[in-house]
Amino acid sequence: MPYTFPVHIETHKISDGYNKTVFYPQVAALQNQELEGLINHAIIDQTQQLINEQIGNMPTAVEEMIGLYEIKNNQRQVLSLSLSNYTYHYQAAHGMTYIKSLTFDLEKGEKCELSELFKPGSNYVERLSSLVDQQIKQRDIPLLGEFTGIRPDQDFYIADKSLVIYFQLYEITPYVFGFPMFPISVYDLQDIIVENGPLGRLAVNN
Repeated sequence: MPYTFPVHIETHKISDGYNKTVFYPQVAALQNQELEGLINHAIIDQTQQLINEQIGNMPTAVEEMIGLYEIKNNQRQVLSLSLSNYTYHYQAAHGMTYIKSLTFDLEKGEKCELSELFKPGSNYVERLSSLVDQQIKQRDIPLLGEFTGIRPDQDFYIADKSLVIYFQLYEITPYVFGFPMFPISVYDLQDIIVENGPLGRLAVNN
């Protein structure tokens, strides 16, 4: 495998007075300027969507908003990151947090959807749902109802040699449980992942 270097990340912020600040990443100094623009536009768009979702969900004024990010993977031409937004509305019982993630295949120069990580016709939804269900039982995770499987476009990010499937607050568990995260080793998916895709590259042991 040829040498690849981590993408340079800069932190930017949007601020609207005291207690209302959203930090978000931007890629800088990429040789491929078109790809840099694509990544940065996608990040800004998703950051704004989170802000809009928080403001639009409640009729009361926003008392506090904090937006943060985490770089989950920045190696082997795979950039995966998560954007979070916590907002507290006036007189609400508690604040609400949403997390959304973006994954980019820098080798192909594109943003990745969950389905694109797997071979066509591989029935990745059924495989991932089964692995998530196993973890729910093993970890004795409290559910709001019966687990029926993941969505084809379920939230995910890539971290080292794992695909992490996750759910929003209230999606399958009570609020107090937090965000249910399910790390799945790339080696448990090796027969169905696209070999020259992000998961395939991370599965190589060199």
